Amino acid sequence: MGAHAPQLVFLEPTMLTALILICSLANTPDIRDCSRTNAVDVMYMPVSSANPATCFMHGQAYLASTDIGRNLSENERVKVVCVRKETAESGDTAVAARPAPSLR
Repeated sequence: MGAHAPQLVFLEPTMLTALILICSLANTPDIRDCSRTNAVDVMYMPVSSANPATCFMHGQAYLASTDIGRNLSENERVKVVCVRKETAESGDTAVAARPAPSLR
């Protein structure tokens, strides 16, 4: 039996993107129940990050820069979830029902 040469393995960091959910308190009084399926609006941030904290902070800043973020009603709450970029870009990702001009 011959000896095998060691192989180099390069690991790529998992890239995360912020999934931003705008939920109505009338539909989901507990923000933990807010999901893609019951959110009033769903957006994902087009920029990725390898760090979950950075992803979360950029997601909040991204929402604040949109009309949707600046015009939340008293009855709406925001949930930012950082997900793998591949998950957010899959065909079943919802998009904002009322997109802000910065999203067009």
